[in-house]
Amino acid sequence: MSPLLIVRLWIMVFLHYFVWGSWYVTMATYLTQKLRFEGGQVGLAYGCMAIGAIVSPFFAGIVADRFFATQKLLATLHLAGAGLLYLVSAQTSFSTFYPLLILYTLTYMAGHGLTNTLTLHHAVNPGKEFPIVMMAGSVGWIAAGLANSALKLEDNVGMFYLACGTAVVMAMYSLTLPNTPPKGAGQKLSVGTILGLDAIRLMREPSFATFILCSFLICIPLSFYFAWMNVFLNELGIENAAAKMTIGQVSDVVFLLLLPVLLPLLKAKGILLVGMAAWAVRFALFAWFDTARDSHWMMYLGIAVHGMCYDFIFVMGRMYVDKRAGEDIRGAAQGLHAFVTLGIGMFVGTWLSGVVGQHYTMESSDGVVTHNWQMIWAIPAVLALVLSFLFVVLFREGVSAVEKDERAV
Repeated sequence: MSPLLIVRLWIMVFLHYFVWGSWYVTMATYLTQKLRFEGGQVGLAYGCMAIGAIVSPFFAGIVADRFFATQKLLATLHLAGAGLLYLVSAQTSFSTFYPLLILYTLTYMAGHGLTNTLTLHHAVNPGKEFPIVMMAGSVGWIAAGLANSALKLEDNVGMFYLACGTAVVMAMYSLTLPNTPPKGAGQKLSVGTILGLDAIRLMREPSFATFILCSFLICIPLSFYFAWMNVFLNELGIENAAAKMTIGQVSDVVFLLLLPVLLPLLKAKGILLVGMAAWAVRFALFAWFDTARDSHWMMYLGIAVHGMCYDFIFVMGRMYVDKRAGEDIRGAAQGLHAFVTLGIGMFVGTWLSGVVGQHYTMESSDGVVTHNWQMIWAIPAVLALVLSFLFVVLFREGVSAVEKDERAV
C-alpha cells in the first residue's frame, strides 16, 4: 500500500475505535452512579458487545460479503449506530436502555469486522501493513479515554454524545475510502462457514480442544476488568480515571511490538500461559490495593500489564489458530475462536461479573453506594490462577497443519 492509503486506513481504524472507547470504559460508572442500575444489569449491559460478536458474523457473511461495497456499508452502519446511540442516551430505565444498546452493538460489531476486511482487501503485504493500521485502534482508544477525562464525561450521558458525534464523522469519512466491492458475491453460504463450524474437526485434537476451552474460560474472569475498573477508580476518588486507564492501551502497543521477539523464546504455550497468569496478577494487585497506604503503584501496575493480558491471549490466540488450521479451514477456525471468546466467553463473563458486583454492593443509609472491591477482584484472580494451572497440565502445542504438510512431503 502507498503511505497515503495507509494513513487513510489508519484514520478509519482510529475513528472506529474512538467511538467504542468513548463509552465502553466508563459506561458502568454512569449506570451505577447516575441511573442506579443494579450490578446484574451492568453485567448484562456489558454483555451486549458479546451478543453483537455472536450475531454480526451472520450479518457480515450474508449481507456485507455479498451485496454491498464495504465502505458504503460501513458508513451506513455507523450512521445508524449514531442514531441508536442518541436513543440510548435518552433512556433512564433498564427495560428500554438494554434492548437499544443491543441493537447498537449489532451495528458496531458488524462494522468491526468490516474495517478488518477493508484493510486486508487493499493490503499488499498483510503481515507488515495490517498491524500498522490496526495499531490505530489502540491510539483511538487512548484518545477517547483522554477526551472523556478532559471533558468530564466519565459519570454522565455526555459519553454517549461524544460517541454519537464521532460515529457521524466516521460515517462521512467512510464514504471517502477506496471502493471495496463485496468479495463473496455469488458464492454458496452455510451456517457452518459463518460460525466457523467447518473447523470443528480440529477439536478432535487434544491440544486444540484444550486451547479453545481455556480461551473460553479466561474470558470469564477478564470480563470483570472491563465491567468494573472505571467504577473502581471513580469510587476510590481517582481523578481523570479514564485517562489513567489509557496506560493499558500504551502497554498494548508495547507488548504488541514485543510479541514477535518473545514468541521464539517462549513458544505459543509460554506466551498464552504468561497472558493467563498476568490476569491473575492484575486482579490480585487490585484486590489487595490498600487505599489507606501509599500503594498506588499496585493499581497502576495492574493497569500497565494490560498489553500482556490482552495481546498474549487474543493476538497470540489468533496466531495459534492460524498456525494450527490448514488453508482450507483457516477462516472457519478464526470464526470459531471469535465466537467462543468474544461471543460466548465474554457474555458469560460479563453476566457473572454483574452478579458478583451486585452481591458485593453496599448502600449506606444516606444512599451512597459502595462495593467490597477486595472480593470483587479476588474472585477473578482465583479463577485466572486456577485456569493457569489447568493450562500447564493439559495443554500441548502439538504439530501445526503446515508442519504436517511438510512432513507428508
